[in-house]
Amino acid sequence: MHLLFKDTGGTTLQTRVEALFEDQLQNWDLARANYLGLQKAVTKSLPFSPHAELRVQFNPERIYSTSAKVDSKSISERPCFLCPAHLPGQQKAIPFGEDYLVLVNPFPIFTRHLTIPIKQHSPQQLKGRFQDMLRLAKELDNFVVFYNGPRCGASAPDHFHFQAGNKGFMPIEQDFETPLKTLLFEDNGSTIHSIDSYLRQVLVFSGADTNWLETQLEKAIAVLGRFEPEHQEPMINILASWNHDHWRIFLFPRKVHRPWQFFAEGPQKIMLSPAAVDLGGVLIIPRQEDFDKLDLETIRDILGQVTLESEKWEQLKNAFKNY
Repeated sequence: MHLLFKDTGGTTLQTRVEALFEDQLQNWDLARANYLGLQKAVTKSLPFSPHAELRVQFNPERIYSTSAKVDSKSISERPCFLCPAHLPGQQKAIPFGEDYLVLVNPFPIFTRHLTIPIKQHSPQQLKGRFQDMLRLAKELDNFVVFYNGPRCGASAPDHFHFQAGNKGFMPIEQDFETPLKTLLFEDNGSTIHSIDSYLRQVLVFSGADTNWLETQLEKAIAVLGRFEPEHQEPMINILASWNHDHWRIFLFPRKVHRPWQFFAEGPQKIMLSPAAVDLGGVLIIPRQEDFDKLDLETIRDILGQVTLESEKWEQLKNAFKNY
């Protein structure tokens, strides 16, 4: 495969990824320009409690992803940009396991941003691939690995992929350490927490047993699936990271893909299409006018539209209480 990266970066995935970044930022014009541009990205902070804040990043290069048409007709009319045959000629890849390619994302949100698609063209659906996500998170322990469901921000819902970004970027990583969380279950060092009063709902699974973590996720997906039985997978975004001796999994249950403001015309329009990074606490805004006018009240409204209703959120939490 011509796009495989012939690296000398060492034996671990982490060191090989660093070598890949060094090569791509030197030899791929598009990636180099956009990572340099990211250094000029403007960010504003919006605290909403003594223990938590949201950040808003003005990032014009993300307009292609934010505005991506993800309806079946539009998808069928364009070549899949994650299939190996359609990747740019300058792009290189590191294989991960038998199925995956690790790629530098040329339209970054993070200073280190990866896209990790499977080699074969197959729909975005997490079933059977969560263990891969855990393994990625452990081997890329300087990164947070994330998954956007096909109706929750994935700009390529027709081709399965994870993404990953450097740790320390999303506020939720620090916010979890504050008193915001509520313990729902604990056993042998494994825990389940909820985070409420946070503008969006979050379930957090922490543990070192991959089978236990997968069981909890499957249980959550089963509960959420009852709310929308017509779909193969409920609306979810997931963050996964390895933290010294255990994984931490953030699950964001969703209600809709995009808020009404996304589809509005004129001054009411706000091009914000929330996905995992946005729910992790960094809202990505590709238009200057939206960045300037976006305030906490509007964000509260938008997140309220796209996340689960209170009654269903309570049902989900109750499934894990007194487990």
